[in-house]
Amino acid sequence: MSQTAFSSLDLHADLLKNVASLGYETMTPIQAQSLPPILADKDVIAQGKTGSGKTAAFALGLLQKLEAKDFRVQSLVLCPTRELADQVAKEIRKLARTIQNIKVLTLCGGMPFGPQTGSLESGVHIVVGTPGRIEEHLRKTTLKLDSLTTLVLDEADRMLEMGFQPALDTIIEHTPKQRQTLLFSATFPAQIKSIAERIMNDPVMAKVTSTHDENIIEQHFYKVDDDEQRLITLRLLLLKHRPESTVVFCNTKREVQEIADQLSADGFSVLALHGDLEQKDRDMTLVRFANKSASVLVATDVAARGLDIDALDLVINYHIARDTEVHVHRIGRTGRAGSKGIACSLYSDKEHYKVALLGDYLDKIIESEKLPPLSLLNESPGKPKVATIQIDGGKKQKVRPGDILGALTGKNGITGKQVGKIHIFDNRAYVAISQDVIKPALKKLTAGKIKGRSFRARLIS
Repeated sequence: MSQTAFSSLDLHADLLKNVASLGYETMTPIQAQSLPPILADKDVIAQGKTGSGKTAAFALGLLQKLEAKDFRVQSLVLCPTRELADQVAKEIRKLARTIQNIKVLTLCGGMPFGPQTGSLESGVHIVVGTPGRIEEHLRKTTLKLDSLTTLVLDEADRMLEMGFQPALDTIIEHTPKQRQTLLFSATFPAQIKSIAERIMNDPVMAKVTSTHDENIIEQHFYKVDDDEQRLITLRLLLLKHRPESTVVFCNTKREVQEIADQLSADGFSVLALHGDLEQKDRDMTLVRFANKSASVLVATDVAARGLDIDALDLVINYHIARDTEVHVHRIGRTGRAGSKGIACSLYSDKEHYKVALLGDYLDKIIESEKLPPLSLLNESPGKPKVATIQIDGGKKQKVRPGDILGALTGKNGITGKQVGKIHIFDNRAYVAISQDVIKPALKKLTAGKIKGRSFRARLIS
């Protein structure tokens, strides 16, 4: 039996059966290193990039030791953002589907407090949430962690970057001293080392080297003279490659907004993602980018961590990242799921030392390439093939994806092929529609009914 096969693990039969039914046969490197010590109830520090399979590693660990008949909080997973918390909860539910009556609850800011309290009162096994909201529930004594056996810090480096250290300290004070602590992080700065020494008991280190196969991710570097040439080079690269989905990484929030505004003025379909966005606007931004109704996302590292966006064609580093591991993490967002990706990095003379450090880290000589021809600036950026419609009804109105699809494709409607991704939130839903059928789609939604009710629908631009 292979040592990387899930069947080689000492997992409950129902968990193994479910893992097999999901098509998981062999463990990813981070799972192979971290799962055996996790299942042996040891504290574990696991370092690996997004998409490495870390969620399944800690999810299987906490599900293995869960007492289903005890409706008290036994596991707490802390995440930096609501999006990541939602993804993690979804993955845990998927892995837990063969265990009856498992209750997984997300507790995040930006959501009503009352319903969360009601859910806690009715009994919960696993809580997944953001530090701010978890701390608030603890302060109001609506959440009790006396029965906690497993504490997970997911994307720990990012939680510290976002200033959650005081909240984490408060939460940890409310947990039992006798517990298993699992810390997952893409990078391992001194601050993480410090917190690990303070809250963990003789942790096992599981690290997967974050290098990328040059056959999967094609890296290009371009030297620019000044800010004006940097912006022109960004436009040239977007016009040369014409990707469906690009993330442009910037080092500051201010720069994100400035670059997004400039690209928009130049005719590009672009969105900005940074920490100052309201949750509703952040949700809408991520939906529009994920469903490909906007082709360029300009973002900071903090805002873009934990994003669940597949098939990313191009990553552009507007400036070289401050840290070599962050660079590798950025470019690792392209070339995923077996597809090829392209990563382009812009740098000036002032950033040359960063390029040298990066060359040492990647064990390669980095040379600047010739810039794409300026004649490309005469070309039009082009428009995405789909647009997004917002519907003012969601989970609380019992609206499901199938209801929206049915309303669009019913009598004299559009075809199923002209409907893209559908995202449902508490009181809103978003649906991607082919550009050429926007008018009939809007007419079907506004004149027709969903679940026997009329809902307002509008095009987001």
